[in-house]
Amino acid sequence: MLTVARLTDLRLQIKQWRQQNLTIAFVPTMGNLHAGHLSLVKQAQQLADKVVVSIFVNPLQFDDKADLSAYPRTLANDTALLTSIACDLVFTPTVAEMYPNGMEDHTNVVVANMDDKLCGLKRPGHFDGVATVVLKLLNMVQADIAVFGEKDYQQLLLIKTLVSDLNLAIDIVGGETYREENGLAMSSRNQYLTLQQREQAAAIYQSLLAIKEQLEKGNKAFAELQQHAIEHLQKLGFKADYVDIRRADNLDFPSEDDSSLRILLAARLGTARLIDNIACDLA
Repeated sequence: MLTVARLTDLRLQIKQWRQQNLTIAFVPTMGNLHAGHLSLVKQAQQLADKVVVSIFVNPLQFDDKADLSAYPRTLANDTALLTSIACDLVFTPTVAEMYPNGMEDHTNVVVANMDDKLCGLKRPGHFDGVATVVLKLLNMVQADIAVFGEKDYQQLLLIKTLVSDLNLAIDIVGGETYREENGLAMSSRNQYLTLQQREQAAAIYQSLLAIKEQLEKGNKAFAELQQHAIEHLQKLGFKADYVDIRRADNLDFPSEDDSSLRILLAARLGTARLIDNIACDLA
């Protein structure tokens, strides 16, 4: 596996692969890899001849400086994991490589209709930082396909919108959420949880499934279902940011006639902010 930190070296390797008529898939990450990340890489390997993984903790998408400082950096372990599954290249740029003109003087990318809902409301500026770094990375790697996890469903929709609106020549593919045995969605932030909190956090997935079951039974009292889940989580010691039932295609509020829904949840447990979501197809 090749490891490069400079854009010039990355582009040299991409050029060589292009000259061999090889297809390229890309999996962007912030490192601290787990089995969920590796599943995305394996999915990418099924879709293209070569796979590039980036590891970059992007300062622009952190609304909390303490959260940025605390975010785990585990590059040696990450590269060992990627080597074990035969990843072709890992791109590990520095902040200076990504933002050569500095953090205060750079072009920002804003995707409409994302800051006014769900995580956009709770984390001001977060999605602008995501959109900016993802566009930069897509332009750097010039892949045919990019794979993003569905656990960050709002982010996935944002990136699909970005690619469509700006006519980028790349296919965006979603990868299924990987879960612990108790249903907790795998996340780098799970390591902030104690063993007891990890078991407690199973209530997040259980709450999503409970709402889905009610919807499938014909209960369309969206607000009541959401509020019941919030109250249940609060009784268990969570601080719920939101529990929402939304249209799957654009995250707008649903009507009773909508059949393709997404149930999304964000809650804090201890120092960890946990997010999850599941699909609900009523067709």
